[in-house]
Amino acid sequence: MTDPAVSVSPYWELTFDADGDADGRERDRWIKEVPRRGVRDLIVFTHGWNSDRSGATRLCSRFFEPLPELAPTARLGYVGVMWPSMRFSDEPIPDFPRSVAVDVAPEVPPALGKNTRHALLEVFPGRATVVEQLARLLDQQPDDGASLEEFGRLVRLLVEVRPQGPQTSFAADTLAAGVPESDPEMLFGDTATVCGEFARALAEAENPGAALFALPRLWDGAHELLRQATYYAMKRRAGTVGERGLGRAIGRLAAAAPDVRVHLVGHSFGGRLVSFALRGLPPGVRTVKSVTLLQGAFSHYAFAARLPHDARASGVLDGQHNRIDGPLVCCYSPFDSALGTIYPLASRMAGDSRSVAADFGLGRALGAKWGAMGHDGVQAVPGTRTFTLAEALRTRLPVSGCVNVDAGAVVRRGGAPSGAHSDICHRELARLVLAAGRVR
Repeated sequence: MTDPAVSVSPYWELTFDADGDADGRERDRWIKEVPRRGVRDLIVFTHGWNSDRSGATRLCSRFFEPLPELAPTARLGYVGVMWPSMRFSDEPIPDFPRSVAVDVAPEVPPALGKNTRHALLEVFPGRATVVEQLARLLDQQPDDGASLEEFGRLVRLLVEVRPQGPQTSFAADTLAAGVPESDPEMLFGDTATVCGEFARALAEAENPGAALFALPRLWDGAHELLRQATYYAMKRRAGTVGERGLGRAIGRLAAAAPDVRVHLVGHSFGGRLVSFALRGLPPGVRTVKSVTLLQGAFSHYAFAARLPHDARASGVLDGQHNRIDGPLVCCYSPFDSALGTIYPLASRMAGDSRSVAADFGLGRALGAKWGAMGHDGVQAVPGTRTFTLAEALRTRLPVSGCVNVDAGAVVRRGGAPSGAHSDICHRELARLVLAAGRVR
């Protein structure tokens, strides 16, 4: 049944836990009802970081809202994928009311607001004591190295437990032949050094050039370390939920309703989730007709057969875009500072222990190796074509392969530290989803 708070109909929600296990009754009802409702094209939207179900549902509703008018004769159905992720309360969502987007009392880093503490407890159950100790240190900001090291230890306690299932790495998006996987250096290196580097990155995101002259505010960097460690855990979880959860659910739907055309749309880590769902599809399933990534928060080399800087390595999703019976469309924006500045630094520190201080002012070089889909699109996949958003909307998109779309014309609003990362609810992007799937 349609949720009365959602802008479209028919609408269903699919809920998965951290291990990718679905709410079975919800999934089975969805599989039965989709063909009964005469759905021909099913738009499946997956949120990225959202602290609660109501916020995730609202985001789905906002994104879906223009679609019925844009495709009035299409037989559309809509799905919101719910999975346990979180958002720090100091990250604004453009156009969302204050009660949804931030704490009632706004969080000012490095402090942890009430809603952020609650969200950490929700996504890391059984860690209440650790969360309170982290919050206390961020509130007091002791001026000694031992406290920073204790903070790093507590962050490790919070996130280092490995999930069950096929995802054995922490959150790797590239795989090197013959090279063993290791835990992220940002969690196991010198905490003061890591916090200093994050602090400089924050200063750079807020005021370009500032990192070259200002002393780093280490506890701001500690807050960012907690944020990034949490997001690496969510990134890992997104892959698990996609492969073990959503991919298998789509396979069940394909068996029950093979004529239903599925279009996957993922924001941020939700982009990673829908991409890993391709890896979880049963053999022979060709019902996924398009995938649209909105500010995807995973490596721009994820689909590459070979990395430009390491011939031994490939993307963890090498060739998986060929599972789509249509194109993979990747939207990116230069105004997304979460992916343009912080993400490559976090990725770089996750896999390399060298100091990054010398890299400030060389952001393009840093991003080239450690960049995200949502910053510059799919990289190192032969045949990938690139369009501006205006070009993509007035031309016929390729029928297969990877397609990059510079969406900076609309994805441009948002404050520090994330910039325009969550500025995705636009009529133009809804049109792009329809164009990618050839929905009429």
